[in-house]
Amino acid sequence: MKRRSLLAASGGAVSTLALPTIGRAQSARVLRFIPQSDVTILDPIWTTAYVTRNHGFMLFDTLYGYDAQYRPQPQMVEGHTIEGDGLVWTLRLRPGLQWHDAERVLARDCVASIQRWGKRDAYGSTLLALTDELSAPDDRTIRFRLKRPFPLLTDALAKPGSNFCAMMPERLARTDAFTQVTEMVGSGPFRFKADERVVGARVVYERNAAYQPREGAPSFTAGGKVANFDRVEWMVIPDAGTAAAALQNGEADWWELVPGDLNALLKRDRRLRVEIKEPTGSMGGLRMNHLHPPFDNPAIRRALLHAINQEDYAVACAGTDPAMHHVPTGTFCPGTPMANDAGLGVLTAPRDPERAKRDIIAAGYKGEPVVLLAPTDFPILKALADVGADVMKRCGLNVDYQAMDWGTVVQRRGKKEPPSQGGWNVFHTFWQGLDQFNPAGHLFLRGNGAGAGNGWPTSPQLEELRTAWLESDPAGQAGIARSIQEQALQDLPYIPIGQILYTGAYRTDLRDVPDGFALFWGVRRA
Repeated sequence: MKRRSLLAASGGAVSTLALPTIGRAQSARVLRFIPQSDVTILDPIWTTAYVTRNHGFMLFDTLYGYDAQYRPQPQMVEGHTIEGDGLVWTLRLRPGLQWHDAERVLARDCVASIQRWGKRDAYGSTLLALTDELSAPDDRTIRFRLKRPFPLLTDALAKPGSNFCAMMPERLARTDAFTQVTEMVGSGPFRFKADERVVGARVVYERNAAYQPREGAPSFTAGGKVANFDRVEWMVIPDAGTAAAALQNGEADWWELVPGDLNALLKRDRRLRVEIKEPTGSMGGLRMNHLHPPFDNPAIRRALLHAINQEDYAVACAGTDPAMHHVPTGTFCPGTPMANDAGLGVLTAPRDPERAKRDIIAAGYKGEPVVLLAPTDFPILKALADVGADVMKRCGLNVDYQAMDWGTVVQRRGKKEPPSQGGWNVFHTFWQGLDQFNPAGHLFLRGNGAGAGNGWPTSPQLEELRTAWLESDPAGQAGIARSIQEQALQDLPYIPIGQILYTGAYRTDLRDVPDGFALFWGVRRA
């Protein structure tokens, strides 16, 4: 009998003797959480991994936050003024802010943090490219002098997706952006317990008693970030059946990411709530390495597109319920202003792996191995890898399926060496819809080579269209977004593979679990 069949037959009542030693909550002041994966990388600037983003928001505050309507709001700052025909922005820090090491938060810390962030993030690099001078005239003042007006400045600083603009002390923010920061000192509502970290098993945070929340109720990443738990313990449980049993048995309070085939089982348990918390969902992408054969050849990338079936990917991750996925999708999150149908015919026409095989051979493919990175401890991403490996084999590609944990994928995908020397050819990932609202923050739409993120595509046309979008007024941006999508489906910096919605599950004695990704302020125990 398969593991999940056993769970269903027993109603999930798996003996705790069969589980790893997890331990039950000893106090109502402790929250036990099962994350999507281990936090292998701690630095939220160095990686785009969402588990690191979630970890980072516990520790590092931001100058601005997004409210529940995705509007930027002051967070660490009191507010700002705009002068000089939109070219001079002056931001004023709130008084009394301090780092976890008890040092004051100073404007020069924030300047260094913005500069480091801007070297890794698509939105940040855009802001810095438009900045003539970024300075700290005094301890509480941050000043931008721009080359031209940029109304999206606070939106960039507030972005809640990957590579968010985390504020760090200057001594850490001066670290090269391509070197990981390992000392976790922020100013956020929780502190990192490095002495209790067990790689692959546990991550622990404690409430920052010195944190000064803003007034008002929390609203997504903005507002009053009040920590109601003294400790938050992340329990890393890669096996989905074991995670489900831990939640049902009360050994965990909250499970971030429930596989689609376990939704029905958990929904039958009256002690649990199973809900979609992130309405923008996750946008799947097949990312190819443009530096090495075979995907340095655009004809081979285009040939593969004729065999990709977004529905196959969506069902593998989210199940057969059509309410839990959206296909076809292009390059922008469905339901947002830039979403459009331009060029989607290439994804909706009948799928033809045999045609793809012929076109791949005609394009000059010589049978070289295609190294595909497959994370075995991240069920949804493993499902993507399995679907991708199957379709590429049917297209005649010589797939080298390399299984590893997600942390190793995150490390490996940053390597530019040839696949035969430890590099890679393809990996699959999800971006939250938050990161694909518009061209400004959409990293996979960059075509600036070395600055384009893992995969490093070069597309002057995409870069020109992105610049045109940034310089356009709102009335013209939707039309440019259509042109961007059409160009992306020609150059293929990545292949869109659909949107899925995912559920989280938590015990009914938790209250005020925030919408959006996993955030730990506001949530409390009844």
